[in-house]
Amino acid sequence: MSDVQGNVVDIPTEDGVADAYLAHPDDGRPRPGVLLYQDAYGLRPHLRSMADRLAGAGYTVLVPNVFYRLGRAPVVDLPEFIDPAADPTIWERLGPILAGLTPDLVKRDAGAYLHWLADSPRTADGPVALTGYCMGARLALWTAGAHPDRVAAAAGFHGGQLATDAPDSPHLEAPRITAELYFGHADEDPSLPPEQMARFEEALSTAGVRHTCEVYTGAHHGYTQADTSAYDRVATERHWAALLDLLERTF
Repeated sequence: MSDVQGNVVDIPTEDGVADAYLAHPDDGRPRPGVLLYQDAYGLRPHLRSMADRLAGAGYTVLVPNVFYRLGRAPVVDLPEFIDPAADPTIWERLGPILAGLTPDLVKRDAGAYLHWLADSPRTADGPVALTGYCMGARLALWTAGAHPDRVAAAAGFHGGQLATDAPDSPHLEAPRITAELYFGHADEDPSLPPEQMARFEEALSTAGVRHTCEVYTGAHHGYTQADTSAYDRVATERHWAALLDLLERTF
């Protein structure tokens, strides 16, 4: 593992300026770029620590505050340990924020994030990889579909609502995706029932997308997030192994 440097950066977008966290090995060498998409709880210390761990493996990692239109992170004041069962108002506050982040906005913002990464002296030339958590898995799919020339690989973990009946469901991006995909589904996840898992994989197979989809038995939605009640250490380490394997094959 390399020594890591992390700092806050500002990314110009069509709608303003997105604050973000950038982590990279502290050796001055350009490294393959990874765009890390947050869960619904937002850019916070735990996600920065995840970016640091990934950077320590040899990557330049950008974690944008995708809610930047509402202010700099943290957009919502949350406790250090997040347990929605103990405080149901958490989702009352987050729900409208998530609803306002439409697929069109995600795709437009992704162009700005990818452009910023490409221009950074910390990033090696060539396409980048994506990894997303919870809602970030949906953002990764929309980004991979909208910017296929810029994305070589994409991963999603405990993603929900990946293959719904909605006209903008993430699985409908499959025909436009050229990246290799890895998805680690949570077994205990009401936001991604078995019928959606099957529909998602069928869409990828039909479109000829290189992919691996695995179900993490016993894991709950949010299993990688150590500052939440859903955290599962064993499933999280499995996620790290799968993600790093995907990145090693890509770069």
